[in-house]
Amino acid sequence: MTDDPTAHTAPARRAFLDRFDREVDPEGRLTSEERSRRAEHARKAYFQRLALASSRARAAKAAARRGGEAA
Repeated sequence: MTDDPTAHTAPARRAFLDRFDREVDPEGRLTSEERSRRAEHARKAYFQRLALASSRARAAKAAARRGGEAA
């Protein structure tokens, strides 16, 4: 129980976002600006892949539903 749910989940959110920093610069050789830029692109790509998978799943479910009604 906490008064500020955002503060409560901040460590998990930070760990999730740090994952992209480590993904784009595992050896820590990039400048912080370049690492941030690449991490932002990696985050966007990650969420775009999720959106695509979600869209395909919804389409498949709708097609199955339509196919089940026709039978």
